[in-house]
Amino acid sequence: MTLLDLQRDFLGFLLDEPSDIPVAVGGSSGPGLAVYHNAYGGQLVECLKDSYERLWAWLGDEAFEAAARRHIAAHPPHSWTLADYGVKFSETMADLYPDDPEVAEIAALDWALRRAFDGPDAPAFDRQQLAAVDWDEAVIAFVPTLTLLPVKTNCGAIWNAIAAEEEVPAAELLPEPGWVRVWRVGLQPHFASIETAEMGAIQLASSGMSFARLCDRLSEEIGVETAVDAAGRYLASWVQDQMIADVR
Repeated sequence: MTLLDLQRDFLGFLLDEPSDIPVAVGGSSGPGLAVYHNAYGGQLVECLKDSYERLWAWLGDEAFEAAARRHIAAHPPHSWTLADYGVKFSETMADLYPDDPEVAEIAALDWALRRAFDGPDAPAFDRQQLAAVDWDEAVIAFVPTLTLLPVKTNCGAIWNAIAAEEEVPAAELLPEPGWVRVWRVGLQPHFASIETAEMGAIQLASSGMSFARLCDRLSEEIGVETAVDAAGRYLASWVQDQMIADVR
């Protein structure tokens, strides 16, 4: 048996897969190997609990651990840090709970907030400089932690209620699919539910389109008067929520 074969069998043993590792070490896995077996899975389950705390609360101990074990078997760690482990856990949840879409969406929100917390720093744009901006040429740059998540359930309300230790609402589908934006202010991650039109405006601004051209695009889609009102509301919200890093 080569070293590579031994390593592969050892990983299979840790993941509860068919393995020749007991044979390789003398015919019995023994208490020593059992320590590695239990510690490997237990450490990764705890890692997922830390990253997906609201999902854990929503599912409960038994269901969460079962899902975590399924994910661990299919997705061994690949990064040098366990902070990166769990990146595809929402996909595992979508596979395990196809009839309960809020489960995968709560997972995605948990992960986006954790990534925002760990993301790069960027001071917010000074709102006192707004009056000096040439809005015919201005291009908005958002903070680097901004993420957009598609949603079709009330996952945000569920997440907030769990975090506040309030009565948690039942899962339900939204009247129409929407979006959640996630970003960080200082050291605190935030999220907010937004309409599809605002999501489109954020994507246009992120692409480097000037704010004036963005307003023109909104006018083409929803009419001039509605576009002027919407663009003003969006900009005011982005500034108030400290989502803008710079206006160039």
